[in-house]
Amino acid sequence: MVLTTSSPTAGQEQRQRSGRRSGPRGGVVAPAASAAVSMGAYCLAMAVHGTYPFGARSRAVNDLGNQFVPFHAHLWDLMRGQTEGDLFFNWGSGYGVPFLADFFTYLMNPFSWLVALFPRDRVELPVFLVTLLSIGLATALMTVWLGRLRPGPPWPRAALAVGYGVSAWTVSNGFADPMWMWGLVAFPLTGFAYDWCLDGRRWALGALLVAVSWAGNFYTAAMATLGMLLVLVVRLLLDGRPWSGRRRVLLRAASMTAVGVALVAPVLTVTFPASRASQPGPVAGYPGPPLLRDYLAHLLPGGFHSSGPQVSVGVLPLLLVLAYPFMRRVPGRQRAAWCVLLVLVALSYVWAPTILLWHGLALPNGGPYRASFTLAGMLVAVAWLALAARPRPRELLAGAGALGVVLVVAGPSPYFTAGTWALTLVGAAVFVALLALPRRRGRVVHVAVTGALIGTVFLSTVFTVLSVTAQRDREEWWRPKRTLDAQSLAARRAVRAQDRWPALRSEPGPHEFADNDPLLLGGQGGSYYSSYLPALTARTLRGLGAGWYMGGRHTVGFEDPVGRAVMGVGSYLDHGGPDGFVRRSADAVPLVSLRQGAPAPASDTVFARQEQVLGARVYAVPAVRPVGGAAPGERPDGGWRLPRGARRAFAFTCTPGSSAFAYVPWFSGTLDALGSVRRLSGWFPMTNNGLVPLGRVPAGGEAVLTLTGDRAQDVPRSPVGCLDRGALGAAVARSKASGPRRITAAGHSVEAVLPARSTGTALLAVPAVRGWRCSLDGATAKAPGRLAGLIAVPLGPGASRVSCAYRTPGLRAGLLVSGVAAAVLLAALVVSWSPPGGGRRALRACAARRLGRLRRLRTRSR
Repeated sequence: MVLTTSSPTAGQEQRQRSGRRSGPRGGVVAPAASAAVSMGAYCLAMAVHGTYPFGARSRAVNDLGNQFVPFHAHLWDLMRGQTEGDLFFNWGSGYGVPFLADFFTYLMNPFSWLVALFPRDRVELPVFLVTLLSIGLATALMTVWLGRLRPGPPWPRAALAVGYGVSAWTVSNGFADPMWMWGLVAFPLTGFAYDWCLDGRRWALGALLVAVSWAGNFYTAAMATLGMLLVLVVRLLLDGRPWSGRRRVLLRAASMTAVGVALVAPVLTVTFPASRASQPGPVAGYPGPPLLRDYLAHLLPGGFHSSGPQVSVGVLPLLLVLAYPFMRRVPGRQRAAWCVLLVLVALSYVWAPTILLWHGLALPNGGPYRASFTLAGMLVAVAWLALAARPRPRELLAGAGALGVVLVVAGPSPYFTAGTWALTLVGAAVFVALLALPRRRGRVVHVAVTGALIGTVFLSTVFTVLSVTAQRDREEWWRPKRTLDAQSLAARRAVRAQDRWPALRSEPGPHEFADNDPLLLGGQGGSYYSSYLPALTARTLRGLGAGWYMGGRHTVGFEDPVGRAVMGVGSYLDHGGPDGFVRRSADAVPLVSLRQGAPAPASDTVFARQEQVLGARVYAVPAVRPVGGAAPGERPDGGWRLPRGARRAFAFTCTPGSSAFAYVPWFSGTLDALGSVRRLSGWFPMTNNGLVPLGRVPAGGEAVLTLTGDRAQDVPRSPVGCLDRGALGAAVARSKASGPRRITAAGHSVEAVLPARSTGTALLAVPAVRGWRCSLDGATAKAPGRLAGLIAVPLGPGASRVSCAYRTPGLRAGLLVSGVAAAVLLAALVVSWSPPGGGRRALRACAARRLGRLRRLRTRSR
C-alpha cells in the first residue's frame, strides 16, 4: 500500500486490494512459519541453557516467576471445583480476600486456560506455554499486519516479525509476567482494527478485536492501543484523503475503541476500585533518563541491563530502520513522518509525564519501561516499509554506517557484552550481503536467499535469547523460590490431610515454598502476594501481629498461638523435619464466634488488640528496663531509640513457664533472648517482622532481651508480651462452647447457625473489606461492623442465624456498561447487514414505537 496516494478513492481501493491479497484470509504458511521460527528459537535457547521445561525441574520458576505459578495452580483448582472459593472470593489467601480483580489481571490471557489440560503437579508447563504461545501468535499476527501496512512478499515479513515476537522486551521483561505477553498479541490485533477504520469497514469486528485485546490483559492492551493509535495518526497524515475524511477515520477509531473497551467494562470497573482499595506499594521514583550511550545500546541485541527501555528487535530490523532515512525511493515526507514517530516514542519512554501516560498515570514498581514492546512493533513496521521499498546497496551501506556510529557511541555502556559485538557485527555483514544480492537471479536463487535470511534470523535469535538468559541468571536479585517439587507436593498432601474448612483453617505456613503458598498448596492461610491485596487486610493482619513484605503487598500468616487461635487456624506447617516442614496442630476458635457485651477498646499494643479479638486476657505485658552498658535513648512516645551497631539489653519479669514474644516490627539486626538467637530484617515500611517467639520464661521469672541493630532505629515502649497458655486454652474452650452449632461456607458467602436467640456480637475471622454484607435470620443484608479490622455483626436483641456474602464492588456497573455496548454493537451489525437504508428504517421504526409507548404512558398518567 502506497501511503502518499494522490486520490482518496484510489488510496482506499488500493488498501482494499492489498487487504484481499495479504489480509488475515490470505496465505497462512508464512505467518505459521514465523510463529514456528520464533517459538523454536526461544525453546532452543532455553534447552541449551538448561532451563525448564528442557532442563532441571527445580529451575522452572527461574523462567516463569514464582508469583504466577501459584495463581495458575489456583485456576486449575477453580476449573476442577477443588477450592473453597470462586472467581469472586479467595478463602485460601490472606484469611479471605477478593479475587476477581486478580483473575482479570493475572489469568485472562486465553493461553492461561490451557492449565486445565495438564495435571496439577505439572502446572509450570502450561505457564511456560502461556509465554511461548503468546510469542508465536504475536509473531504470526505481526506478519499479517505488516502486509496490511504495505503489501509485499510474506517471507521477508515473517523474518522481520520474529524480531518483534522475541524482542528484548519479551526475554527481559515480558517472560516473567505471563499475562503481559498478551500485549504482544494486542498490538497487531489493534492494528487490524484501525486498518479497517482507514477502509471504512468492519467496524463491529474491529470493536470485537479491541475487546479481545483488552480482555486478555487490559494493562498492556492500553499500551498497545496507544501505540497503534500513534501509528494510525502517522498513516492519516500521509494519506491523500481530505481532512474531513481523516476526521471521520479518527472518529470511527475512537468509537470502535470505546465500544470495544466497554464490552469488557467489568475488567476496568472491578480492577480500578480494587486498585484504589489496595495496599500502596513501595514509592516508585523515576531516577531520570538513561545516558544516550545506554539508550542506544538497548537497540542492539544480546545484552541484559535495566538502564533503559528494552527495545532491541534484532540486527536485521535495526539495519533497515537505520537505512530508511537514506532511501530516496521513499518520499521524503513519508520518511520524515515515520522517523519522527520513532524518535518521539523513544523520548516518551524516558520523560516522566509521558511515562505516566504510558502506564495509566501510575509510575510502576520494578521498572518504568514496560511499554517498550510498542516501540519494538513500530521499529519492525518501519523496517518492513524500508524492505518493501527495496533498498539499494549504497542505502544498505549507509544504514550499516549508521549502525557503526551507534556501536561507537554505545560501546562504553555496561549493556554491551561480547555477544552484543558478535551479534551486531556478524549479523550486519550477513544481512547486508543477502539484501544487496541482485534480485533477478531466478526462483531457485530467490528461495535460497530467503531461506538464508530466515535461517540467519533464527540463529541470531537463539544466540540473543541465550545470552540474555545467561546474564539474567547471574543477577543477585534473580533468586526465586521453588514451586512444585517433591517437598511442596508433600506439603500439599499434609495441608489437605488436616483440612477442616469451614470449621477451622489449615494453614500452609509459616514455612514458605513460594510467594503464594495457599494458592500453590491449598488450605487457608495468611500469606498473599498481589497488587490488589486490600489495604484493610494488610493493616488488620499487621495490627494483630502478623508480618508482611513488599510494604504490605505480601502478607504472611501468624507465628504466635493467639494469632492462630483468633483466626481459626487448627493446623499449620512449621519449619523443620526431613521434608523441610513439620505439620502441627493448634487450638483455635471457630471461623465464626460470639462475643458478649460491647468490645472493650484496645490499647496501643499488639497484645491488647489480640486480647480484644479473643475476648479474654491472656497476656502479661511487663515493663522493660535497660540493663548493662549505655542506656538507649527514650522517645517522646515512650519508645526506645537504638543507635546503629550498638548492643542494648532490656530486662523484664514474667510468670515462670509463660511463653514470651517480642514485637519489634521494623527492627533489623540480631535478637537474643531466652537462649535463642534470631536474625531479623525489618525495614519500615517494607518488611514487618510480626510477633517473634522467644521461648519459655525460666523459673525465676527474669529474662533479658538483647538487640543489636544494623542501623539507628526505634523499638516500641512495650516490646515483650508473656502468654499464659492455660488462659488461652480456657478462652478457646469458652468460645467453642458458646459458638455456632453449624458453619457452612460457599464460594463467596458464609453462614453460621447460632444457639437460639444469641446476643452480643458475631465475629467472623475474616478481614472486613468493602463488599461484605451480612444479615440476621434472613433479614435485609447490610454492611457489617468491624472489630480490630475483622467482620463484626451485632446480634441486637437476639438472633439464631447470621449470613454474610461478598459482592464485588464495581461488577454490576461494569456489566451494565457491557450490556449497553453489546446493544450498540448489535445495532451496528443490524445496520451493516441490512440492505441500503433498511437498517436505518428498522432503527427509526423501533425508535418511533418506543416514543409512541412513552406518549401513551404519559397520557394515562395524566
